[in-house]
This record gives sequence, C-alpha cells and structure tokens, in this order.
Amino acid sequence: MIQWQSWLLWGFLATLLLTTVSAVTQGLGFTRMNIPYLLGTMLTPDRDRARVYGFFAHLGIGWAFSLLYVLIFRALGQADWWHGALIGLLHALFVLVVVAVLLPGVHPRMASEQHGPEAGRVLEPPGFLALNYGIQTPLSVFVSHAVFGAVLGAFYRLH
Repeated sequence: MIQWQSWLLWGFLATLLLTTVSAVTQGLGFTRMNIPYLLGTMLTPDRDRARVYGFFAHLGIGWAFSLLYVLIFRALGQADWWHGALIGLLHALFVLVVVAVLLPGVHPRMASEQHGPEAGRVLEPPGFLALNYGIQTPLSVFVSHAVFGAVLGAFYRLH
C-alpha cells in the first residue's frame, strides 16, 4: 500500500529540489536548458508568463513522476537513497536520449533538427543528450535527477 502522506510530502519536496538544482546549474552557466521555460512556452508565447506556467507544470509533472518512483520502491520492497539515485539516473538517461529528441515533434514553438527555425518556431531543439544547450547539460540533468531520486528514496516510508 502506498503511504500517500509520505509520497505527497517527499514527492513535492524532491521536485522542488530538482527544480532548484536545475535552476542553479543554469544560473551558474553549466547549461542553457530551462525545463520550466520549455514547458511554459508550450502553453503561451508570452516569455514571462511561460516561466510561471512552466514552473507549475514542472512541479505537477515532477510530483507525478515521484509516484512512479514510489511504485518502483514498492516493487523492490525497499526505498533508500542509492536506489532512488539509481532510478533518477535512469530517468535522466531517458529524458536525455528519448524525450529531448522527441520534444520538437510536440512543442509548438520549437524548431526541429531537420527543418530549422521558422517564424513561429524559434526555440532551439535540445538535440541528442540535450547537447544543443551546452556540453555540461547532460551532467546537470543527471545530477538533478539523481538528487530527486535520492531524496525520495531516503525519506519516503514504505510502511
């Protein structure tokens, strides 16, 4: 049985921490990728509002993903920081290899690798491993997702 209060609390806090780590790595110049902004520009062309909408979308998506982590912990029969970090690393790998490549196909304001920018599609596509946003972007994504999983694994209570 899922411990709903534990999931709600630690899923929320882990998502806030992931978002914070991502913002810090962007602010320090390790990457140009800003996932909340990318999500927000799917909802509105207004750049300022996109940051706000994207933040809340990212928070909701992260919270939903934390439930997947909890289900994996339940299937494993244990939750600890290193299992969480390992799941986070696999999650990051999926994001970098699959989601980053598919994103231009669903994002209304993102150019594609094959067609380039157009009048309404001005955002640069992330490319494989999101390397178009900087050589250190994969490291940023791996670290932020490992922290996300480690926090969930360390603090979520199975019983």
